[in-house]
Amino acid sequence: MNILDQLKHGVTTESAGQTRALAAELAAALPPDTVLALHGDMGVGKTTFVQGLAQGLGVKEHVTSPTFAIYSVYQGTAPALRSPGETGRKLVHLDAYRLERETEIEALLLEEYLVSPWCLAVEWPEKTGTWLPKEAWHLALSIVEGDKHRLQLL
Repeated sequence: MNILDQLKHGVTTESAGQTRALAAELAAALPPDTVLALHGDMGVGKTTFVQGLAQGLGVKEHVTSPTFAIYSVYQGTAPALRSPGETGRKLVHLDAYRLERETEIEALLLEEYLVSPWCLAVEWPEKTGTWLPKEAWHLALSIVEGDKHRLQLL
């Protein structure tokens, strides 16, 4: 069963390392120019998941939650995800938690960073209102059975 089928059925991870490894595997399966909407309460591992995406995309910088900066941009270098002449896929990590109005997202000018190929990972997507495209991938993250985490592609 491939990573997409696994996530559609739901996957339970037992550590942050497993969550990162799962996300790194997913990064290789994402088509270019994908929006990932990461749903879940605080502390369910959304930033950990984005760290795994970054690893899978070949990002060299340390990835942290951009809560106060609102978003961070990272350049991936993974050779397997590059077309000839490309430097790699860009990862844009948006933490929409502090947005108070849907119109605030437009003022961020994110489209300047969405030059193909890219992946936009959005924490707290419900704060973006109708801004997300219809074709965005939605991933639900939750805590189950103590410290285990559940991830499911909706």
